[in-house]
Amino acid sequence: MKRYFPFLVILFILLLTFLFPSVEFKNSGNPHFNTGDIAWMLMSTALVLIMTPGLAFFYGGMVNKKNVISTMLQSIVCMVIITVMWGIFGFSLAFGDSFYGIIGNPSTYFMMKGMLGNATWKAAPTIPLLLFAMYQLKFAIITPALITGAFAERIRFNSYIIFLILFTIFIFSPLAHCTWHPDGILAKLGVLDFAGGTVVHMSAGWAALASALYLKRRNEANHSPARITYVMIGTGLLWFGWFGFNAGSAFGANALAVTALATSTTASAAGGITWIFFDMMKGRKPSAMGTCIGAVVGLVAITPAAGFVTVPHSLAIGIISAVVSNLVVEWRTRTSIDDTLDVFPCHGVGGMVGMLLTGVFANQHVNAGNITGNGLFFGETHLFLVQLVALIGVSIFSFFGSLLLLKITDMISPLRVSAADEVLGLDISQHGEKL
Repeated sequence: MKRYFPFLVILFILLLTFLFPSVEFKNSGNPHFNTGDIAWMLMSTALVLIMTPGLAFFYGGMVNKKNVISTMLQSIVCMVIITVMWGIFGFSLAFGDSFYGIIGNPSTYFMMKGMLGNATWKAAPTIPLLLFAMYQLKFAIITPALITGAFAERIRFNSYIIFLILFTIFIFSPLAHCTWHPDGILAKLGVLDFAGGTVVHMSAGWAALASALYLKRRNEANHSPARITYVMIGTGLLWFGWFGFNAGSAFGANALAVTALATSTTASAAGGITWIFFDMMKGRKPSAMGTCIGAVVGLVAITPAAGFVTVPHSLAIGIISAVVSNLVVEWRTRTSIDDTLDVFPCHGVGGMVGMLLTGVFANQHVNAGNITGNGLFFGETHLFLVQLVALIGVSIFSFFGSLLLLKITDMISPLRVSAADEVLGLDISQHGEKL
C-alpha cells in the first residue's frame, strides 16, 4: 500500500480539479488596476521564484560531492510540492478569512476559487488577487527549502517531503497569517515585517536548529565543499531574486519599492564586506565562501526592515548582522550542534537581528502608511518592545513546533538514512544519481 500512496494522492488531486474547476468570479466593486504595478509584480514573482534554484546552488556547492544532487533537489522539490498545496488550500490557510487571528479558513480560496474577475487583496488594491496569491506562493516555497541546509547529508528524501508539507501547514501558514493578514494577531499588535523576517527567516532558522538537534551529528566529520563556484553562482541568483523578495513587497512600482531595493542592496554589500574584514581581523584569509555568506546574511537581516528604514541605517543593519552571525557561527563550531550549513546562525540569527533593528531604525518618513511609531533610535520605545515580544513568541512557536513536527514525521517515516547510506552518499542512496 505504501508504494501506491503517492499515486493515490495524485489521483485525488486530479479528482479535485474536476470537482472544483475554480470558475467563480469575485467582483470587488471597481478596482483601479495599475498596469505598471501589475508588470512589476509579475516580474517580482519571477524574481522570488529564481531564488529557490539560487538557494539550491548556494547549498549544493557547500556540501560534499556525493550529496550535491540530493541537497539541490531538496530545494527544487519545494517548487513542485508547495505550489500544488498552495493552489488547493495553502493560500487560504495563510490569507483566508481569519480564525482568531491565528490561521486562515482553508475553504475561503479552496482550489483558488474567487480568483477570477476583479478581486483584489486589501494591501495590494492595484493588482489582481491571483497575482498576489502567486507572489506569496514563492515565499512559501523558499521557506522550507532554507531549512534543508541544517540536515543536509543525512535525511531520507521521502521523510523530508512529509516534513516540508507539515511545516508549511503548521508553521509557515500560521505565521504568514498572523503577520501579514490584516486580522492577524501580530499585525494588530503593530509588528513590522516588510518581507519575511519572522515568517520566512526566523521560522526557517529555528526549524533548522530543531532539525540539527533532533537528527544529531553526521557520522562523517570531514566536510569538503563540492563547488565553491556553485556557492558564488547561488549568491548571485539569491541577490538578484531578493530585489523581488523585498522591493516586490511594496506591491507596486512606486517609491517604496525603490527604497526597499536600495536598502536591500546596500545591506547585502555591507554584510559581505564586513564578513571579509571581520575574518581578516581574526587572522583568516578573505574567502569567497565568507563573502557570499556575509552578503546573504545582510539580505536576511534587511528583509523585515527593507521598507521601513533609510539607506544609512540599512548599512548599519548589514554590518551588525554580519558581525553577530559570524560570532554565532564560530560559537556553533565549538558545540556538538551539527547545523551542516549554519542555517540557524545565518538565517535564524540574521532574521532576529533584522527584526530587532527594525524596531531600532524604523522611520515614519520612509513608510508613514504602515508605521504607527518610530524606532528606538529616534527616542521611542513602543515599536522596539513590540518587535521584541514578537521575536520571543515566534522563536518559541517555530522551535518547539518544528521539534514536534520532526517527531511526528519520524514516527511516520524514519528521518535519518542508515549509516551505510550516509557513507555512500545521498545522491546514490536516495536518488540513484551522481555528478
